Amino acid sequence: MTSTIGSTVLGYPRIGPNRELKRALERYWASRGSEAELRAVARELRADTWRSLAAAGLDSVPGNTFSFYDHVLDTAVMVDAVPRRFTDLGLNPLDTYFAMARGVASTSPLEMTKWFDTNYHYLVPEIGPSTQFSLADRTPVEQYREAAELGVTTRPVLVGPLTFLLLSKPDDDAPASFLPLDKLGDLLEVYAELLRQLRRAGAEWVQLDEPAFAADRSQDELDALREAYHALGELTDRPNLLVAGYFGNLGDALPVVASSPVEALGVDLVAAPSTVDTLSMCRSLRDKTLVAGLVDGRNIWRTDLDQALTTAATLLGLADEVAVSTSCSLLHVPYDVEVETRLDPRVKSWLAFAAQKVHEVVVLGRALREGRDVVATELAEAREAVADRATAEGVRDDRVHARLASLRPEHTRRGDYAARQRAQQQSLRLPPLPTTTIGSFPQTTDVRKARAALRTGELDPTTYTDRMRSEIERVIRLQERIGLDVLVHGEPERNDMVQYFAEQLTGFAATDHGWVQSYGSRCVRPPILYGDVARPEPITVEWARFAQQLTDKPVKGMLTGPVTILAWSFVRDDQPMADTARQVALAIRDETRDLEAEGIRVVQVDEPALRELLPLRSQRRKAYLDWAVEAFRLATSGVADSTQIHTHLCYSEFGDVIDAIVALDADVTSIEAARSRMEVLDDLNAVGFDRGVGPGVYDIHSPRVPDQAEIADLLRAALRAVPAERLWVNPDCGLKTRAYAEVDAALANMVRATATVRESL
Repeated sequence: MTSTIGSTVLGYPRIGPNRELKRALERYWASRGSEAELRAVARELRADTWRSLAAAGLDSVPGNTFSFYDHVLDTAVMVDAVPRRFTDLGLNPLDTYFAMARGVASTSPLEMTKWFDTNYHYLVPEIGPSTQFSLADRTPVEQYREAAELGVTTRPVLVGPLTFLLLSKPDDDAPASFLPLDKLGDLLEVYAELLRQLRRAGAEWVQLDEPAFAADRSQDELDALREAYHALGELTDRPNLLVAGYFGNLGDALPVVASSPVEALGVDLVAAPSTVDTLSMCRSLRDKTLVAGLVDGRNIWRTDLDQALTTAATLLGLADEVAVSTSCSLLHVPYDVEVETRLDPRVKSWLAFAAQKVHEVVVLGRALREGRDVVATELAEAREAVADRATAEGVRDDRVHARLASLRPEHTRRGDYAARQRAQQQSLRLPPLPTTTIGSFPQTTDVRKARAALRTGELDPTTYTDRMRSEIERVIRLQERIGLDVLVHGEPERNDMVQYFAEQLTGFAATDHGWVQSYGSRCVRPPILYGDVARPEPITVEWARFAQQLTDKPVKGMLTGPVTILAWSFVRDDQPMADTARQVALAIRDETRDLEAEGIRVVQVDEPALRELLPLRSQRRKAYLDWAVEAFRLATSGVADSTQIHTHLCYSEFGDVIDAIVALDADVTSIEAARSRMEVLDDLNAVGFDRGVGPGVYDIHSPRVPDQAEIADLLRAALRAVPAERLWVNPDCGLKTRAYAEVDAALANMVRATATVRESL
């Protein structure tokens, strides 16, 4: 077998350059397309990816990076970790897979949470003592052969066995002492069989991803890592193994993998430049290939190729061979910046999407092998772009910096909570267990068409406004009919909860085609934050005013918080993130105050990404949480006691940020809880949380409609943890991705269940 990797990337986007997979999936789910049609689209996307990466000049092309929904879910299916509630449905394999992801009427899906500190969501496998692993799905082998038939030799990419188990949760039948990692020995047998089959199919290299070790890990977990890679490394008749760790410094795990009998080690030198120092102390790298992640796989700025080559040069004496790669999979960036015809050409020249990052990797690889002179033109172009971005007009706004310099501690403080609570009760006069939603309502085809027509000029602004107002009135009347207590305007005018605000703030640029997968068929277009941020004029005030005029019930003003705007954007990397967060917070502060001035008595500032940006290493967390909390409080502390501030958090493990949730000082916090059946409330109680809380009573990421009894049971469970005077009732998240038929039925059940529980108080 060849031992050369050369230039490569650790993964690639899979939704399709024009979101072909999204459309095929949604046709299939709506019974408008067949399984054969869906699989044909998938096959074409895989072929296009393999061919384009090979044609771009990569020495090693990653394979098995395609997924119909999620690569962790794929791994669970591959090793037969399918909970019985799904096998009992009697569905075909593909529909069983989608039931695990999305649920069906009778069965809840797997829990969903964030993939480390990214905005990608994965499905959480459920493992118990009775889980019997086996090689139940041979997709990695089949896709290797599929690529080979096209003339492309690929390097199959797998979720590593340790990361798979560390991201799993014990199933409901597991005893309290059980950990999924207890099943490592059984799982390794399945991985060993898969590696042998891949070798027999012709695979020379296999990539095993172990990003879990960029986070803090116990000695037992490090020992398990050592056990796993000594066992897999000592197999006979296997491919060469590349173990890739990314999203941070592998720390104590790095020498563990380096000393194992594997052939290559991948490290992230973008998220963790300090890894170079750790590598210099690893004597066991001499017989290894070091795959240096020099091109950022998560952000969209062009690489400083001179700096990357300098870093690469320091590695040449540490390992037998140095290969060049992206820092992580390119799953997290859009496909191609060249299709963006409406971007400011100057801003565009600073950017590199997936296709451009592949080119950067190839250039760096050639420079390492053949010398800088052979790529002198490419190096000069990159140098010019980096220098231009540093000095361009519009990147710095002295007025923004002057305002930041004037901030004082009182700008992040509100009055005493008890006084606020009394003022809000007098103003709002809500019943026990007030019902509300998180903000968005379904975005109908007509709404999306109207927004597209406005963008192309086919619809004039006045007509567009009239159509949006008609939709807002429809949403208000629906909520009144159902009987909700605190209403929302439904956000029909918003394309996305971050992009909508970014398009109306200075310092941001928006793309037309820069789609990135968030989960399944859900895609977002992260804005590009390249300069100082300010709000030229009010953004949401007119819509909120119109909605409030339609009803006597309070209507929430709906805003996105500064941390989430940063987390779901491609953020500038030329100043501290905390400074950028304060700039965004000031813009949101202006908006909250304007909403209050127009008579909006409830303002929700969503921070679903608070946990997402939490550093993977504990020693860096306090600094992050300090500025994240400060930014939220700066955004929300400019209003009177009688104005009720809500926030929303979703789809994350909250235990690590519970103290920060308290410190946000919101009057009401709504939080994902339906899939985890209110587990988060125990964490809140443990730290003495005494504010209003709205644990989600149904999961909006699944199409199933929960019945009244199910919601009532969840409410009663919540009441065992939260007194009625502090408990709110709401779905887990916004309703944008759902259909009106589902929403109407689910909210009606929610209101009826609440009424039943109120009667028992």
